[in-house]
Amino acid sequence: MDKIIVISMCLTGIRCRYDGQGIPWEGLELLKDKFFILPVCPEQLGGLPTPRPPAKIAKGDGFSVLEGKSQVLTVEGKNDVTENFIRGARETLKIVNMFGENVKAVILKEKSPSCGVKTIYNFNSDSLKPGKGVTAALLIKNGYKVLSSDELEEIKKL
Repeated sequence: MDKIIVISMCLTGIRCRYDGQGIPWEGLELLKDKFFILPVCPEQLGGLPTPRPPAKIAKGDGFSVLEGKSQVLTVEGKNDVTENFIRGARETLKIVNMFGENVKAVILKEKSPSCGVKTIYNFNSDSLKPGKGVTAALLIKNGYKVLSSDELEEIKKL
């Protein structure tokens, strides 16, 4: 296995999103014959159930959470799920590290407080802001090539 793509599990159609849904992603067709696809769900790896209440990063982005400057809170009850998100990011990093240089890229689901690569949701609205999710931030910090599921042109180049 010398060509591995790690991908957000929900993009494979597996029902692991916060709302219990999966999102079959058209980009999978571009990759499945060229790479071993390794699906991960950081939120499940962090111990959160499916379905689960939606959560957002309170301020800043995933880097702020990793630095202890922000929290991940559920939207409705404002429960603190920061530790679950950090644990899930660390567990994802462990999995990616097991394959190390064989991992060509990590492709994550945009807008997620775990997996967002370019954008995440503002805490007090449904609008988007530039920023990274907690898992995306940790993987980038550790030198991995992290792409958004929306970057199809870049993904085609893999």
